Amino acid sequence: MAGAVAGLVILVLGDSHMADAKYLITPLHDALENAGATVHSYGMCGASADAWLQRTTVSCGRAQRHERQPAQTEANKQAYTWTINELIEKHHPNLVIVEAGDAMGGYGSPQLPKAWIYNQVHSLAGRIQAANASCIWVGPIWGAANSPYHKDDARVRELSQFLSQSVAPCSYVDSLQFARPGQWPTTDGQHLTSPGYQEWGRDIAGVVLQRAQIRR
Repeated sequence: MAGAVAGLVILVLGDSHMADAKYLITPLHDALENAGATVHSYGMCGASADAWLQRTTVSCGRAQRHERQPAQTEANKQAYTWTINELIEKHHPNLVIVEAGDAMGGYGSPQLPKAWIYNQVHSLAGRIQAANASCIWVGPIWGAANSPYHKDDARVRELSQFLSQSVAPCSYVDSLQFARPGQWPTTDGQHLTSPGYQEWGRDIAGVVLQRAQIRR
């Protein structure tokens, strides 16, 4: 199965979970590179799906990583966004992995903003499809309600279920299946500790390799 992605160019896009070298941009990227893919990863703090559709700014930093190079991070600063069109033109990926959920969950608000989520998710997935690239969408992990992010289990479950029905033609990875609520500790109610990111990254990569094997 390790050869399932050998020779592929994989573009990974993510939110704050990909915007720090201690987060997902290290273990997920490494696992895909070790399986033989050429990987380009980008993370933008606070990025919902529509942040990748047009050039704007993010207020809390971003990160990028290319092949075997270390991650380049710009933490806690305003920075321009990368757009899906420019990244596809630059890297010509066979597969795009999108890790996006938390920035769209409306945690702490009475209702999940379904129409807003669907429109931007559908638009981003459509751009990827138009480039003739395969697409895998990674949903959110469990968090903690008693935190500034108000990430309670019921809303996370609702968000994950709605994303699973909205990301086509991308296939969906339900990250909630990887761990029980509270199994992976967080530092702030939303972001995991390093061991949690290591496990999450390996789990995502395992699903990617399995699906790539089936396609081939």
